[in-house]
Amino acid sequence: MTQRTDTPPTWDERAQLTTFLDYARDTARAKCEGVSAEDARRAPLPGSPLMTLCGLISHLRWVEYYWFQVMFLGEEIEGPLAEATDDDPDPEMRTAVDVPLARLLAEYEEQSERYRRLVAECELDVEARRPIGDGRYVDLRWVILHLIEETSRHNGHLDVVRELVDGRTGA
Repeated sequence: MTQRTDTPPTWDERAQLTTFLDYARDTARAKCEGVSAEDARRAPLPGSPLMTLCGLISHLRWVEYYWFQVMFLGEEIEGPLAEATDDDPDPEMRTAVDVPLARLLAEYEEQSERYRRLVAECELDVEARRPIGDGRYVDLRWVILHLIEETSRHNGHLDVVRELVDGRTGA
């Protein structure tokens, strides 16, 4: 069972931000515990054919990649996000149904560990190398806050999808 806490080890800003991001990440993983391979790939919402547990975990993984590596570090976009188009804006969700959930979760955790180290090594005021849509440069603090919001919002989606595919609630 995934262990989670939203109580930071210290009360400084960095500890609070990183604890809440890890709490949101851990909640996403907890919502996937014990689901069958078949149910992890099921899309129970007729209007959202890409919204599967696999798709949502893949999306969370690639959203973090985008904000930390592409926007903050300024690296070139790679992986499924490089294939996004107006007609297929979320290829990471579409292709995820072909990947076992355990692998998606392992990749998400491995990547999360890399980003924990990145955040530990940078000041929160360091600006991203790429601007957001309106031309402004956000700082690392904003990236972390954005990922807390994004992950928490998708945890609600994971919760609904999980209940619809196998009846499990909570976590």
